[in-house]
Amino acid sequence: MVFGVSHSLRAARVATFVYFILCGTLMGTWVVHIPAIEERVGISHATLGGLLMLLGLGAFIGMQVAGRLTDRLGARLVAPAAGVLCSAALVLPGLPANPWTLAGALLIFGFCNGCLDVSMNAHAVQVEKAYGRPVMSAFHATFSVGGVVAALVAAAAADAGLSPAAVMAAVGALGIVTVLVSARTLLPTEPAAAGAGSAEQAQQTPPVKRRSGGGRIWLLAVLALMVMLCEGAANDWSALHLKDILGAPASTAAFAYGTFAATMTIGRLLTDRLAARIGSMAILRYGAAIAAVGITTVALSPWIWAAFAGWALFGLGLSGCVPQLFSAAGHADPSAAGANVSRVAGLGYVGMLAGPAVIGWLTHLVPLNDAFVLLTLLCVITSVAAGILRTGSDRTRETASSSH
Repeated sequence: MVFGVSHSLRAARVATFVYFILCGTLMGTWVVHIPAIEERVGISHATLGGLLMLLGLGAFIGMQVAGRLTDRLGARLVAPAAGVLCSAALVLPGLPANPWTLAGALLIFGFCNGCLDVSMNAHAVQVEKAYGRPVMSAFHATFSVGGVVAALVAAAAADAGLSPAAVMAAVGALGIVTVLVSARTLLPTEPAAAGAGSAEQAQQTPPVKRRSGGGRIWLLAVLALMVMLCEGAANDWSALHLKDILGAPASTAAFAYGTFAATMTIGRLLTDRLAARIGSMAILRYGAAIAAVGITTVALSPWIWAAFAGWALFGLGLSGCVPQLFSAAGHADPSAAGANVSRVAGLGYVGMLAGPAVIGWLTHLVPLNDAFVLLTLLCVITSVAAGILRTGSDRTRETASSSH
């Protein structure tokens, strides 16, 4: 607990949680309705894959636009605007009756989602700076909560016989109300120092800023691409691995992704406290190393129970990596936090989309479990390169440890 933290700062943190849950709910509502929309439009899986690339393209463009706008206008203005637009755009993919209009709808929805993603992360950086201690990972954990909310809503709507368009419109309308109600508690563009941790944060900021720069930001972005490529691969290939390689029944194989997602969510809920003790660099280094052990176990094990353990380790290891990279990008230069977060998030999003495709391509050359060796390699590289996150406080912590 942080003593002396103002009520307004606590309210801003709660509002940030709300925005992350909303973003996860909006995206999750689209995802759970993909099968129904695919059937209504009458497209193949291959065509759907191409259309999903437009969703990613729109998100990437939106991230770059929102990053610059956030630096100019502030997250307090851009995040609510993006939230309203993204909520309103949710209904668009539920309306088309042909591939061309669906393509346009996904491009627009992706753009709005990218704007919301970057602006809410930029505001999360502001909140973290004001608290003076790590709080970013918990925000990312609540994004997953939004996906659970979307699944529950979709299940209830299906039982009630509601169409995807009706459900998406209802969720979008509720999202607009949520955004507008929460907007008033967001932090101003240049927040005053708040909370007991402000002095500590002021001491930590100069070493980070001195090491900031375009090259460092792009290195953070490349690391985000590698980590999120691993996450994307797990999303699409974990269940298929148990089914096709280990011969597990479909009902059992489905728990592979569930195991990965559960440990990732739990890990993100715990990471902030751990990062406050051992530092962001250690979270990235040891987290990536644990993930490497996990996915290697998956690739080599002939036993289902060991594969489950491997997917659990993979999710736990990856859980804290992306929040540390986003946080480092946002703190590197406060005057360009939005642009820096957009670069890291944008390239990371490319990795998330590319992961399933890269593993799929490799399966034309080697068995699926052998293709996972690429993920091991990416995790090892990330672990080795984690020194990019070293700050003055990390060096002080290492000196204190060596003196004992």
